[in-house]
Parts: sequence; structure tokens; C-alpha cells
Amino acid sequence: MIDYFAEIWNTFNSMLKGMAITFKTMLKPATTVQYPTEKLVPYEGFRGALLFDAETCISCNLCVKACPSYCIQLENATNEETGKKIAKVAWYSIDLGKCNFCRLCEEACPTKPKAVWHSLDYELTFWNRDEMVRCWKKGFDFVGMYFNRKEKEFKKPDGQVQIQTVQQRFIY
Repeated sequence: MIDYFAEIWNTFNSMLKGMAITFKTMLKPATTVQYPTEKLVPYEGFRGALLFDAETCISCNLCVKACPSYCIQLENATNEETGKKIAKVAWYSIDLGKCNFCRLCEEACPTKPKAVWHSLDYELTFWNRDEMVRCWKKGFDFVGMYFNRKEKEFKKPDGQVQIQTVQQRFIY
């Protein structure tokens, strides 16, 4: 008989604890985001899509050597008069389909601010394999362009929604 009442008391006590948690949560403000039009900004250490700044890059190849998935390629610019390589990049490409977002390329970059960095963008839209390979040349913006093999020209990626127009860059 005592076990019967003890079981009733334990059940009632558990139900009160559950209801207390429910009422505490119910009184907190809502954190709902109207998704397509509003987006949450990720935390500082988030590893989003890789972006590149051709003006800052000194073409040292350290990011290429540090990449474990071999998704980064670059070519040094050459002086038109002498034909010698200079400390600027002619073109730079990152295959985002191969990238594992390990941040080793960013850590290896010796420039301040970093020439290659992870943005806060967590949504990338790819309609075909060509769009996964982003290329940068002089005059391209941070997001880069992709080379459309059918039309034989560089195109800006469609459907990519950026969280910020200018990404936060850290000087380490």
C-alpha cells in the first residue's frame, strides 16, 4: 500500500517538474527567424565558404601546399617586359566540391589581412559542377566567378545569397 502512494507521489512530482520547465520556456521570448528573408549570422569561428582577395595575395603558394584535399590552384603573375614571375597572382581557383573547410589554407596565409579566408556564408547554391570551382582574377569580387564550359566564359554565380556584402576579416 505504501508503494502505491509513493508511486503516485513520484508521478505527481515528475509531472510538476515537467510543467515548471514548460512554463519557464513558454515565458521566454521567441527566437524564430523568418527564414528566407532573415538569416542568422553565425558565430565568429564559423567556417563558411572560402573567399579570396587578389589584391592582398602575394602568390606564395603556402595555401596550396597546406591544403590536404588539393582543391586550391593558383598561377603567379609575370612581368610583361621581362617575363619573370612577380609577387602577385594571375588567377586563383578553389574547388568547393573538394574543400573540407579545415581552415589550414587560411592559417598558412602570411598576409595581413588574410588573402584567403572563410566567410560567414553557410548557403551556397550550385546548379552544376562548374559552379563549384570558383575562380578569381584581377577585377573579380570576393565571391569569385565560375567558368561555364558550354559558353566558354566566366559567369557570376546565380542564386547565392550573401549574409554580408563585405565579409569580416581578421588580422591575426
